[in-house]
Amino acid sequence: MPAEIKLKQQYVDIKKPEALESLSSTLLMQVRKAITEGYKTIVFVCIGTDRSTGDSLGPLVGYKLANLRYKNIYLHGCLESPVHAKNLNETIQLIERKYENPFVVAIDACLGEAEHVGFISIGEGSIKPGSGVKKDLEPIGNMFITGIVNFGGFMDFIVLQNTRLSVVMGMADIISEGIRNVINKITPDLD
Repeated sequence: MPAEIKLKQQYVDIKKPEALESLSSTLLMQVRKAITEGYKTIVFVCIGTDRSTGDSLGPLVGYKLANLRYKNIYLHGCLESPVHAKNLNETIQLIERKYENPFVVAIDACLGEAEHVGFISIGEGSIKPGSGVKKDLEPIGNMFITGIVNFGGFMDFIVLQNTRLSVVMGMADIISEGIRNVINKITPDLD
């Protein structure tokens, strides 16, 4: 039996013309793999708050996807009802109770190295939201999509407050469109 190959973290530069295709194909590969492994629902959890420009990536993606109505595909977190530090644990518990065997895709902003600002990272496994600003929150996700919105290392909370909205919106556009592309391809597999 061959060893399982785990997707390492992949970076997508939002300024490159192939960014949308790269994100879509990686996400599609992971979601199809999850379906073959027996996951029955796909849950997108868009984490963050609209009160901080740098941390608004998740709610903006949720806002752009809020009108999705597909069987076995669910969304938590948007501008009107964000998933953030104060309700993350409650959201995790709700997902565990409400959905049978969910495959959770966690979407969040993060701080990173200066050369990766403007990149989206995508990979297998969970993330720990809030770790960039020293919050100790529960890990979430079977896979993650994170947008590196600014560089970290010193006064991270202030850095998030002073992040350019154009960077965050560019990422939100690519992530939401990539998710739409994938959903259109997988919906027959989830029936």
